[in-house]
Amino acid sequence: MTADRPDGCLVLEDGSVFRGQRMGDPGTGWGEVVFNTSMTGYQEMLTDPSYAGQILVLTYPLIGNYGVIPPTDESARIQVRGLVVRSDCDRPSHPLGGMTVDAYLRESGTPGLAGVDTRAITRRIRERGVMQGLIVAPEEVELAKARLAELPEYDSQDFIEVGTREAYGWDGAPSAVDGDGPAGGDRPHIVVLDEGLKYNILRMLRARGCRVTAAPPETGAADVLAMRPDGVLLSPGPGDPQFRDRQVEAASGLLGRVPLMGICLGHQVIGRALGAGTFKLKFGHRGGNHPVKDLITGSVAITAQNHGYAVDPDGLRGGAAVSHVNLHDDTVEGLTHSEYPLVSIQYHSEASPGPLDNAELFDRFLDLVREGAS
Repeated sequence: MTADRPDGCLVLEDGSVFRGQRMGDPGTGWGEVVFNTSMTGYQEMLTDPSYAGQILVLTYPLIGNYGVIPPTDESARIQVRGLVVRSDCDRPSHPLGGMTVDAYLRESGTPGLAGVDTRAITRRIRERGVMQGLIVAPEEVELAKARLAELPEYDSQDFIEVGTREAYGWDGAPSAVDGDGPAGGDRPHIVVLDEGLKYNILRMLRARGCRVTAAPPETGAADVLAMRPDGVLLSPGPGDPQFRDRQVEAASGLLGRVPLMGICLGHQVIGRALGAGTFKLKFGHRGGNHPVKDLITGSVAITAQNHGYAVDPDGLRGGAAVSHVNLHDDTVEGLTHSEYPLVSIQYHSEASPGPLDNAELFDRFLDLVREGAS
């Protein structure tokens, strides 16, 4: 962290102020303030579309020591509205080189703060719950307090625009759709409804021999089935699942007709399609150290998570049942069905960042795909 930066402040809607030095773009940034407890993976977090509309606070004290390398991006751009860290490294070390986090933020027009007591912010959020915040210059603090009372709440905003507008095939990078029709040989065709997906979902499907097509989030069930998929994955994404009626309708039309996998927001959409409700958590689950129990096998895995909403199992109908629970607070982390081929999880099996303990869930999904093709 350099010593010649101008001062800056993070102002929360409860009136609290946290001071530091400006980094990244010198402009103002506003959004819902959330924290993540992962020790690595800052680049993946910055480019994760699930952080759209949010200011990200990282609890690990040193950020940027291994630089920023473009192949690590999880989407086409930085998605957060601001970044707050305790200390950022101005001389990163990486065999491939790479820029500093400060330069990375400036290049994308994203404001940030360094030299901030991030533990104090985290304690505040844990006590009071997530709230809106503004990154401003010190002389703008009082104005920011007044402005926060006028800005729209995070829960009132629809972030559907983070999904793709046009379908594309994946071969290591976004490209043109690589054809319709069933997969040839053992290459199952997986259609991913992109509500804000991370590239690593596509990478991991491709690494398992799949032909992958990402489709716009508002693609209906009939249009998805017209692509002749062997399986469909509903991706993660930002925002309140109550805005996802179109996706719930699509999931309802796909259940039982093709193997389904849901991750994070996609899981919440499937939950709603199965009769469940959703609710907002006090401060969400964001980090790489969340223990989840598989109720079917009895095993416990350490998972990567990034969500502010959860499924309320009351209302689940038919053969739907809870398959996984969070051992911190007993919230629903997975769903299964006695009749339909389904893998639905609240956590991130694709990690990035996070432990890779749960990649086998893609294999479980693809086993259902192969069973359906046999």
